[in-house]
Amino acid sequence: MSLPPLIWDTFQTLHAAPQTMDELWAEGWRHFGAEFFRYSVSPQADGWQTIVPLRLHLAELTLTKSQRRVLRKNEDVELRTVPATLSEEAKAMFLRHKARFTENIPEALTTFLSTEPNVVPCRCMEFQAWVAGELAAISYLDLGEKSVSSVYGMFEPAHAKRSLGIYTLLQEMLWAQAQGFALYYPGYATHGSSAYDYKKQLHGLEGYCWREHRWMPREDIVAETWVVGS
Repeated sequence: MSLPPLIWDTFQTLHAAPQTMDELWAEGWRHFGAEFFRYSVSPQADGWQTIVPLRLHLAELTLTKSQRRVLRKNEDVELRTVPATLSEEAKAMFLRHKARFTENIPEALTTFLSTEPNVVPCRCMEFQAWVAGELAAISYLDLGEKSVSSVYGMFEPAHAKRSLGIYTLLQEMLWAQAQGFALYYPGYATHGSSAYDYKKQLHGLEGYCWREHRWMPREDIVAETWVVGS
């Protein structure tokens, strides 16, 4: 497969209005802290990979059997949703979480979040999963006017069997749907296999086509960019 048009754009801003966040996400932009970026290809260990921004319509949200199984497995989890902070507890969890990775290892939680994540550059919510009174996982969700976008998720390695990364992602979607948001942006996937393959299993999924500057339905992006389950 040929690579898409080369796009590698960045800019910085400390504040973006909710409607502006909707517009940026709809054009393939993401952000870490105050730095916004979008790119169509990325270097990987096996060569250059096509990057595919993803989104799904929450009105079409349907959970798979395996996703429902994750929710059942974690029925004992206490979920707390609070304004995002850059707490010392979260920083410590991040250090334990990142030890799982062998490549593309992030340096710090501030790689993804500003020092004031609830206001810079937009409103952000923190999803906390508590198990037996202990904080076991955290994820961060940006809020726009009609859209939300997942920023980052992490969990304590000791609870890896619980699939808490999937659990908090599912809870983000269910919460956003209940709040009346229309679109959920889970980040991106790649043409080939990567750590983001789990996102390809989401129903109601669309992918951004860099050539046509539009969002394509799941059936088209599967045919054009990946084989599900690869």
